[in-house]
Amino acid sequence: MKVAQSITQNPEPLVDVIRGSLTESRHRGHIAAVEPPANIVAHLGNPAVVTYLRSSAKPHQTIPLIVSGAADRFGFTPAEIALACASHSGEEIHVEIVKSMLQKIGLPPSTLKCGTHEPFSPEVSRKLLESGKEPDVLQNNCSGKHAGMLALALHLGAPTETYDRPENPAQLAIAGTVSAFSDTPLEELTTAIDGCGVPVFAVPVKAMALMYLRLVAPPSDFDEPTHKACERVVAAMIRYPELIGGTTGRLDTEIIRAGKERLVSKVGAEGVYTLGVLPCDEWPRGLGLALKIEDGDDHRARPTVVIEALRQLDILKDKALEAVAPYSFFHVRNHRREPVGEVRAAFELKRID
Repeated sequence: MKVAQSITQNPEPLVDVIRGSLTESRHRGHIAAVEPPANIVAHLGNPAVVTYLRSSAKPHQTIPLIVSGAADRFGFTPAEIALACASHSGEEIHVEIVKSMLQKIGLPPSTLKCGTHEPFSPEVSRKLLESGKEPDVLQNNCSGKHAGMLALALHLGAPTETYDRPENPAQLAIAGTVSAFSDTPLEELTTAIDGCGVPVFAVPVKAMALMYLRLVAPPSDFDEPTHKACERVVAAMIRYPELIGGTTGRLDTEIIRAGKERLVSKVGAEGVYTLGVLPCDEWPRGLGLALKIEDGDDHRARPTVVIEALRQLDILKDKALEAVAPYSFFHVRNHRREPVGEVRAAFELKRID
């Protein structure tokens, strides 16, 4: 199998894991921040490195649902649009909204092809274990996205039985959207199969940042339906941050809340993170941010890098920064739970004026 490009091309140190007086481990990666029209204003590592969007693609996978008219045909609410963009925790609030989406399109949960996994919510997982029940497909973090894809296929007259296949018109519409937002020709999109079974797209890290810039500040050459779809997606994500992640303990949710209606945030698996900042005093034309942790760490490296990058770019500060501080620093502890070291950011973004 041919590999398009390696993420090991010129990564920069981002996070140090310190035990005692020594750096015991180090996480490396790539960061890019972009403002209109497509200018890199800050970076580290290699912004041209190609990697998979993973779940960071979900807001853009939702755009065709709206542009096509499917969302309006089936009467999807802003909460349902938010859940189509989500990597949710599998809580009751999430499950009920997916059920509503399926009821509106007249299809049963058995038509979802996202599979099952342990819910992201520790509380929900604990209750399942105590009850002896298996996880349900509705608790899959991608169930809202898949319900949206089913609705799109149904609206387009495409076979719902194969809505997950790359050749299905629903997936072709999504591929076209990713291509347009990332400025990557369709023939240059590297594709594979995501964890939930649908196509996943790979683009340069700087193109990921561009996708989120264009989501929050669509360029003038995008048509009006796409502009309106972007507005609806961004508004839904900002209005319902607890649907994008979960009610507690989810980075996306807390970043969106801290942003106070100024930004949207979306994590992707294997150390991917993307964010769009609406036009504001600090970034009057908007900003897109994307990063990739080289070793794929999603737990100690990614949140640490995300919050430090947001601090350096003046996106979060003062009380907003305090609100997400618990995600930005970790103690290394021994088995007696005593602190014996720390995980901390160890980078300075290279700014381009």
